[in-house]
Amino acid sequence: MKRLILCCAALVSLTALATPKVQAETCKTAVKKHAKKAETPCDQDLRELLQKQQAEIDELKAKLGSLMPAAPASTVSQADVDAAKQQADAASAAAAAASAKVDAMSSSVNDLKTTTAGLSETVVSSQKKIEDEIDSPTAIHYKGVLIQPGGYFAAESVVRSRTMNADIATPFSSEPYGNSNNYFISEFNATARQSRVAMQVTAPQAWGKAGGYVEADFLSAGTTSNSNQTNSYTMRIREAFGQVSLNKGFTFQGGQMWTLATEVKKGILAGPNAEALPPTIDPNYSVGFQFGRQYGLRFAQSLAGGKANVAFAVENSQIVFTGSNAPANFFFGGAGSSGGLFNSTGGSSGGGSAAGAAAAVQNYTDNLAPDLHLKATFDPGIGHYEVGGILRFFRERWYPQTVYTTTANTAATSTVGQNVTTPGGGVYASARVPVTKYFDVALKGAYGAGIARYGASNLGDVTVRENGKLEPLRTVDGLFELDVHPTPKLDLFAFDGAEYLQRTVYKVVDVPGNIVQVGYGGITTQNDTGCSTQTAPVSSSGYGYSATPSCSGATRYLLESSVGFTYRFFSSPTKGRFQFSAVYSYLDRQSWQGYRTGSYSAATGTFAAGTTFGAAQGINNMFFTGFRYYIP
Repeated sequence: MKRLILCCAALVSLTALATPKVQAETCKTAVKKHAKKAETPCDQDLRELLQKQQAEIDELKAKLGSLMPAAPASTVSQADVDAAKQQADAASAAAAAASAKVDAMSSSVNDLKTTTAGLSETVVSSQKKIEDEIDSPTAIHYKGVLIQPGGYFAAESVVRSRTMNADIATPFSSEPYGNSNNYFISEFNATARQSRVAMQVTAPQAWGKAGGYVEADFLSAGTTSNSNQTNSYTMRIREAFGQVSLNKGFTFQGGQMWTLATEVKKGILAGPNAEALPPTIDPNYSVGFQFGRQYGLRFAQSLAGGKANVAFAVENSQIVFTGSNAPANFFFGGAGSSGGLFNSTGGSSGGGSAAGAAAAVQNYTDNLAPDLHLKATFDPGIGHYEVGGILRFFRERWYPQTVYTTTANTAATSTVGQNVTTPGGGVYASARVPVTKYFDVALKGAYGAGIARYGASNLGDVTVRENGKLEPLRTVDGLFELDVHPTPKLDLFAFDGAEYLQRTVYKVVDVPGNIVQVGYGGITTQNDTGCSTQTAPVSSSGYGYSATPSCSGATRYLLESSVGFTYRFFSSPTKGRFQFSAVYSYLDRQSWQGYRTGSYSAATGTFAAGTTFGAAQGINNMFFTGFRYYIP
């Protein structure tokens, strides 16, 4: 009986000893299965541990085997059985401990392999990133700054049903009436002059960043520029400004940039492609669009995590004057001095009248102060919204006069003048909202007195009273835009703009006793009886033509409606973008009604009504095309 108990104990002991061996062999097999390369120090330690445990198990089995046949049944005691079981339990515990060590070591090996694989992936990714930065850098690293080139190459054309003797840029306020020879002949022009070069420089700092941006195109004409053979047009500055930005959201910009009145896509700062421009090819953009590029200092602060921004700017000022029958007792500027690097010739801009466009010299304003701008923008998450205002100062040198006389050119009666300043200004607002993923709408407008120079048509800012004092002209601008994006490659768009300039006239009686109107819009002695009368050329050179003098043509409003599309053949952040655009525009210019001189009755002290004539109208159909490759 005792021999039977001893045999059972031995069997239990062998079973207990066999189990950790199997486990150890299993762990060893698993480790060997994952080892793909040469044996590591970790593998050597694991093998030695397994060999040691196997030796201990074999030794215990040998002792038990020698004990069973040698011990007589009558001499085997319960103490011997208990001792054998204790030895078996100790061996089993040792094997379990060895198995735990094997598991821990196997886990360490697996963790090491996982870490090695992750490190390998990181190295490969970093190597690819370095290769991409070398082969396709987003910016050029030069000392401590980043230099990013930009711009595009353009091949563009325009067809106009009424010639304006203009390149790709449309002088909206010079739309011809029916009395002009240009009204009866079309024009085609093609050009690469809107091609653009640009460079942005960024210098990261611990407190923020510094840098600047410069951009230029070739929409400038030097004294020898022509289209006869080499089309030698000159480069001009579009933008050139420096910038300092602090981490707390404050930014300073200074130099030549887009006016603060121009809408941006997001935020409030000037920068590369920051402006929300009408999607047209015409570099004068569209009637109703407010823009300007001039010297400015801009101070901007970001609020509410960038969802709101506010900026104050001082910008260079100029006065665009328009008027008829003006007295000769004031001035506010003069012809440019070539020694002072101003143009002495080149004509006058805008004015909305024939007199303004016919000036033989380039005039500059003797500014009292810069224009002041204040604007706030909002980006709540859906859409972009802006509201702002402009304050202007129109300063003149004025000399008193006692009587208005057309025959004497209304000369001043005193040589002692005085400086007179008349303020002007206005407000503007815009909203740009994505209705759906494929559909955006935008609306912008401006209203004020003396802010017409900020409109795309560059109409007159001020006119003059009968006494020689400047008077700001009221103006209203507006532009509606619709953009559709049916595919990533195709954009469809339509926009409609308008600019209005109020009629501002003052009635006086000249020395002969006739009624004379001074100011802007439908002036007596400049009636519109001939605005639809065609006349024959007066020159045999082939370039000369004539226009009837009986058409004042003072612009009342301009309307422009445009539709078009842009198709991108390819667009890549590393390879650039190549696209084609086509735009059709309908331009309508309407003048104020003309008058014929009335008379004044000294007996009754009343003015006799002058004869009113119908307003003149000029209509133009324009078609633009443009291929562009954008530098990435």
